Amino acid sequence: MPGLPFPALSRGRGLTHTGAPAPFDTWYDPMTVTLSNAALAHLPDRVSAPGYDRSSLTAGILHFGLGNFHRAHQAMYLDTLMGKGLAQDWALVGAGVFEGERRGRDILAAQDFLTTLVEQEADTSEARVLGSMIDYIEPANATATIARMAEDDIRIVSLTITEGGYFLDASDDFDPSHPSIQHDAANPDSPKTVFGMILAGLRARQAKGLPPFTIMCCDNIPHNGDVTRRTLTGLARMTDPAFADWIVANVAFPNGMVDRITPATTDRERAILRDEFGLEDGWPVFCEDFTQWVLEDNFPLGRPPLEEAGVQFVDDVIPFELMKLRILNAGHAVIAYPAGLLNIHFVHEAMEHPLIRAFLRKIEETEIIPMVPPVPETDTSAYFDKIEERFSNPKIGDTIRRLCLDGSNRQPKFIVPVIRDALAQGATIEGLALESALWCRYCAGTSDSGAVIEPNDPNWDALQALALQAKEDPAIWLTQKAVYGDLAAHDGFVAAFARWLVMLWTKGTAATLETYLAE
Repeated sequence: MPGLPFPALSRGRGLTHTGAPAPFDTWYDPMTVTLSNAALAHLPDRVSAPGYDRSSLTAGILHFGLGNFHRAHQAMYLDTLMGKGLAQDWALVGAGVFEGERRGRDILAAQDFLTTLVEQEADTSEARVLGSMIDYIEPANATATIARMAEDDIRIVSLTITEGGYFLDASDDFDPSHPSIQHDAANPDSPKTVFGMILAGLRARQAKGLPPFTIMCCDNIPHNGDVTRRTLTGLARMTDPAFADWIVANVAFPNGMVDRITPATTDRERAILRDEFGLEDGWPVFCEDFTQWVLEDNFPLGRPPLEEAGVQFVDDVIPFELMKLRILNAGHAVIAYPAGLLNIHFVHEAMEHPLIRAFLRKIEETEIIPMVPPVPETDTSAYFDKIEERFSNPKIGDTIRRLCLDGSNRQPKFIVPVIRDALAQGATIEGLALESALWCRYCAGTSDSGAVIEPNDPNWDALQALALQAKEDPAIWLTQKAVYGDLAAHDGFVAAFARWLVMLWTKGTAATLETYLAE
């Protein structure tokens, strides 16, 4: 049988509400319904309700990071299981580390922790209400969060805290010098980071004689379970090496690969939900129909039967994550910066630009896909074809600015490893060098037309200063050890980068892409 373009996909549609009907109150408006538990019996015809009685759910997972991706992914899979009468004791309890998360928590609390998920393809849009979250602890309340993790019903603690949230240095090792880590090491009973809170939660369980929960990373980073373990034990070793050893011996950190394109929510999405579906939701989630989750099956305290919702359990997730991080995430970077420099707003509009689309396909076929090891039952070329289709979806409304965000954290995870592998194998890196030059040119802060590019990276000021210096001396850009490590010493890469950056400044983005494609 030929390899599938992608394994274990799930569509997971919502079902009809089966709980007791809510009373018909005076709030009901036949034109527009405001999301809440009471509204579930009166949802508009085009919106599916949770297929279960939410009052029967009990907690099993505490999750840090209740943003759009988590709700479009993990929360959706759990909702699908609950609609099948499964995983009723695995409901989600939300948690947050930062005061800035309070606004999102307040919105969700006002609608009984319900979320509307709108799955969109070019010719269809389907809306369903997710009911798998039943509580959300007040953000930045370390005492309450630690206490909740120490309850015996919490068997998994999961995280979606973005690629930059793991306190890593240039070598992707734990960085003990970060001020927040220094604070938590000095104040273990009043932590400010997610890792300090998890450590305190594990200590509290140990004191109560409870076994440790499984820690499940759902972030888009290579070997995400191993990275989470390194950061957590690194913090523990700063104050209690014996406890760090205990964590290594007793706590499970399954690796996983997650995938679903999920843009940020804006007034555009809220208006579409209200005007096209008749539902008011303060924080809906719009996403593509495609979803994928590959996990290592390492859950000592049990887990939901996620395979019943389409999750693929494997012995080794590394081949799948390398495929995704390189073909999809690196592909996002490939289209992001030329589109940003050409003042293109949406991702699907970038894919409509013939030079950008051709740039993506050429660099994928000649430089990225050849650096992806074989993946079980998967045709990587067909996988890319599907990604090209996903990037072109006009319904998603994903923005180029979102793809350009946080390059200082994303480039060393998605682009630089491919460059290193290609150099080690003597393969071409011309397109990857051009991608790096495009990122540098973008960080200079103006597009080809002279329009101002607003700050779009936690390190924007430093990046912009360096990018402007690199206009005269391109090699300066490659001195960022946190991004490029020792690549600044590789003459071939330095020369290719410099050539492309000079061309971008002198001839512009479109002409530079034309030159690359002609070569």
